[in-house]
Amino acid sequence: MASCSLKVHTSCSTRTSTSLFFTSTLKLKPSPNATLSPSIPCLSLPLFTAPKLCLRTPHSLTIRAFSASSSSATVAEPEGIKINSVPTKPIEGQKTGTSGLRKKVKVFKQENYLANWIQALFNSLPKEDFKNGLLVLGGDGRYFNREASQIIIKIAAGNGVGKILVGKEGIMSTPAVSAVIRKWKANGGFIMSASHNPGGPEYDWGIKFNYSSGQPAPESITDKIYGNTISISEIKMADIPDVDLSRLGVTKYGNFSVEVVDPVSDYLNLMENVFDFQLITNLLSRSDFRFIFDAMHAVTGAYAKPIFVDKLGASLDSILNGVPLEDFGHGHPDPNLTYAKDLVDVLYGDNGPDFGAASDGDGDRNMILGKQFFVTPSDSVAVIAANAQEAIPYFRSGPKGLARSMPTSGALDRVAGKLNLPFFEVPTGWKFFGNLMDAGKLSICGEESFGTGSDHIREKDGIWAVLAWLSILAHRNKDKKPGEKFVSVSDVVKEHWAIYGRNFFSRYDYEECESDGANKMVDYLRDLVSRSKGGEKYGSYVLQFADDFSYTDPVDGSVASKQGVRFVFTDGSRMIFRLSGTGSAGATVRVYIEQFEPDVSKHDMDAQAALKPLIDLALSVSKLKDFTGREKPTVIT
Repeated sequence: MASCSLKVHTSCSTRTSTSLFFTSTLKLKPSPNATLSPSIPCLSLPLFTAPKLCLRTPHSLTIRAFSASSSSATVAEPEGIKINSVPTKPIEGQKTGTSGLRKKVKVFKQENYLANWIQALFNSLPKEDFKNGLLVLGGDGRYFNREASQIIIKIAAGNGVGKILVGKEGIMSTPAVSAVIRKWKANGGFIMSASHNPGGPEYDWGIKFNYSSGQPAPESITDKIYGNTISISEIKMADIPDVDLSRLGVTKYGNFSVEVVDPVSDYLNLMENVFDFQLITNLLSRSDFRFIFDAMHAVTGAYAKPIFVDKLGASLDSILNGVPLEDFGHGHPDPNLTYAKDLVDVLYGDNGPDFGAASDGDGDRNMILGKQFFVTPSDSVAVIAANAQEAIPYFRSGPKGLARSMPTSGALDRVAGKLNLPFFEVPTGWKFFGNLMDAGKLSICGEESFGTGSDHIREKDGIWAVLAWLSILAHRNKDKKPGEKFVSVSDVVKEHWAIYGRNFFSRYDYEECESDGANKMVDYLRDLVSRSKGGEKYGSYVLQFADDFSYTDPVDGSVASKQGVRFVFTDGSRMIFRLSGTGSAGATVRVYIEQFEPDVSKHDMDAQAALKPLIDLALSVSKLKDFTGREKPTVIT
């Protein structure tokens, strides 16, 4: 049988054929049953000046590459792909925080920096958790995501993953990744995001892994990842070309495939099953109700129009900053009173809209505003929980349980008590809610850091929170005709305070502090706690107890210690001090202040005025200025 030598320098990809992207001298030896066709689009091989030739065989096609100058020649066969072993060495500083690994872009661009962490992850997982399995890949659209997508795909293929589902252009919000993992029963998923941190070449990038229930990987896995980053010696990298992420569809390389999917459709379908979209549509169509949503040029820009405009009938001009940008339009995509100032100014301006909301970089955080009224995240989750059964179809049978992070105010505790629901206080980090949800113990939860969500997925969910609030307003006003007194955001919250009391709450953030000084401050506070006793006077406050919060998971018995230093007083007031794990440089010191007020006549006080004595006490007790040199916080919420 005749054979020939060819120069292969083209690519070809279909749902059922192997793709070749390389240049090499090949020996072709067709099987006895092979047929030749100039038209079937399976493999195009330019032969000198001859027309294109295509081989199709019902049984086998053996293509082997021969190269005298390379020991890593590509072998492309229908049953597999070439895997290269890339030598590497450990890189310092790859310790995973509460929400993955976050660093400056320039750090991730160092040789093998991202690849090391991805390979360390695969080295940390049981083989059955990914071998021939399905993984999801998405991100917030920030700078470096495109390059990172290709690295992750090739290492996943190199480690034996069967298929990757990736959002078009690499975009998929954090809650949507969780939803897609759960819908398609994937083994897990990668989320490329530094959440609310700024994006761009000079700013931040991040990566985290979510497990098969859609929840962030537990500490047992993140600890293993870090251990493997300090001993790694090779990266398994598939020898495949970059995948075109701009077009929907499937690309196959041997037994490995990549499917580019619409990042919105599965998430939107889930939201339609959680909420009464017709009820919300009726609200948004009212002549006496105006709505505005600020996507902050982040990932929810891809979701805002399909959901709020196309499905729910909001006007297109109700979406602000709705185009996702790699640098978030030079903004800081953190939905709080400082970084979402433009939205705040609109809501507090003359003739402002009735309802405003914003979401962050990767779409898991939210801020809720009424006309000249800010809803604290602690109050937001409490109000949602108190109204969920009546206003949201998903909770028609009532919530199973409620939970909050330790620094979040006790407003939710009071709802759980009144509704006689199980209640849990967990450390900061959404992964701590996941076990409770999987065990059927938890339905609604939240963090003071602008995160709110439920067991519809295993992540906090910014758009879910906005839809929850729209549902509450729609339910409260469903029988009111235009011209009648509209139940506003502030009305809903003040009615809630009248029933449950008000938890005045504020958080002071001191970003990018010198790490040494911040750590010394925490060590000082821990020593102070170890010597403190109940009954001691702190100004006008009497200490009930002080500790460094520790949590034992009621489902698996795992223990998380040193989760925040807290001083709890006999009147329910609290001071809490934590170092955040979500920054990319230095240390972020967070101080949380809370005071309960049952007197309705005092509920309209400004929070900063009500809390001033306790804030002054916290700064004095911690010696924060002495340790960090900071006169003022970066952000107050």
